[in-house]
Amino acid sequence: MGLSLKRYNKMAYDDFEDMVFGHSIYPIKTGFDLEIGAGYTSAEVNYAPRPAAGESKEKLITEYQKITTDVLQRMVQVGFPSVVLETEHVQQMTVNPSWGAEIAHEQKTIMEEFYDEYGIKCALRHTPADIRGGKEALDLRGDSYCLLLESFEEVASNGADMLSIESLGGKSVFDSSIIRNDLSGVLFSIGILGTLDVEFIWEDISKIAKKHDVVAAGDTDCAQANTAMFIAGGLLDRKLAHTLAVVARAVSAPRSLAAYEAGAVGPGKDCGYENTIIKAIAGVPISQEGKGSTCAHSDVMGNLAMQCCDLWSNESVEYRGEFGGTSVQCWGETLSYDCSMMNTAIEAGYAKVFRDVFMVSDRYRDPQAFILAFDNAYRIGESIVKDGNDIYLRAKNAAIEACNIVDEGSRGQLELSRFEKASLAKAIKSLHSLTDEKDVFIEENLNKLSTMESFRPENYGY
Repeated sequence: MGLSLKRYNKMAYDDFEDMVFGHSIYPIKTGFDLEIGAGYTSAEVNYAPRPAAGESKEKLITEYQKITTDVLQRMVQVGFPSVVLETEHVQQMTVNPSWGAEIAHEQKTIMEEFYDEYGIKCALRHTPADIRGGKEALDLRGDSYCLLLESFEEVASNGADMLSIESLGGKSVFDSSIIRNDLSGVLFSIGILGTLDVEFIWEDISKIAKKHDVVAAGDTDCAQANTAMFIAGGLLDRKLAHTLAVVARAVSAPRSLAAYEAGAVGPGKDCGYENTIIKAIAGVPISQEGKGSTCAHSDVMGNLAMQCCDLWSNESVEYRGEFGGTSVQCWGETLSYDCSMMNTAIEAGYAKVFRDVFMVSDRYRDPQAFILAFDNAYRIGESIVKDGNDIYLRAKNAAIEACNIVDEGSRGQLELSRFEKASLAKAIKSLHSLTDEKDVFIEENLNKLSTMESFRPENYGY
């Protein structure tokens, strides 16, 4: 544990009723006159270049120039006052740090022109790819890590206002554990290994952000909790119990929280569905995705995710033509209309009414949505800060509390199939059988993984 880490031992909000979209306890000011979490919401448009654009640096630069111009033109055309652009790096941009730097510079130049001419408040988030994952095993602290940090340095010094990443720590162990329904392994991979990696990487990202006077924004457990969500699928799927995906999501909260303990300040990244829990604990602004993510994947909480968002995102959409314009224009406009509705609700004094409607519309759709309803998310947050200094206990607490919430809900309006009820009962029994001693839990899992070729303890300081 680094000297600069701060653990969360109490909730930022005194009551879950105080949480609402467009407001955070610690708002951020960044980019061109943009404030996040300071009383209004903004769209965050997320996009990917067409595969052919990755053939050369020149093609990629041209692609991102078009994307940036298209988004800003549409925002101005329809009269929206603010927007965030998120550039999730394709691999070529991170392994060639100068590519990412030039793209960030070109994007920021265009954004400055639009701000100067039209006054649109805007900011640029860059999310370098976590290039530390090889085909055989992760190499979290070797040469790839040095190259990753160089990419962060380059984009931070060439125009990016906010820095994020979807870090991979613990993924190989998680992938092996989730297919075997091994809850101890899931808890270890996300709660211990994931947390240790997030701490490690975000101490460095935060230093880079401070050096270049930009924002260390946040991480997301896309590699693990979202993987569980995707495998679990919808109501017709039986590949993975949704109650197991619930455990993965709950444990992802203390894991992603570690970024803020290591210096990040938000806004948390869009695909971190655990962000409502983190906002309750840390008071930071968050980006969220929901119904707008259908261009990339389905989820079971398309409205609920809006409940406490400060930025409202669409997940990554490939840049291409649609009947209504380019894909980024269409999604940017759709998101911005949602934000206009939320901002009007704030101004009219109806923000909490709208928040409750968003939440209740999906609350009982699935246990994954149920635990992330803001009142239940707050409960999971409380279970985390109760043992905030112990990365194992707080993860275990979160998992147990999420199961308790689903169990209570199943006696009310939350409908569970026989398969889900059986899975939930098994999960509760398994979690309660685990030790309360962090060192014992870690040793047990390290011994269990000693024959796993793709697991490298040295990635996590063991």
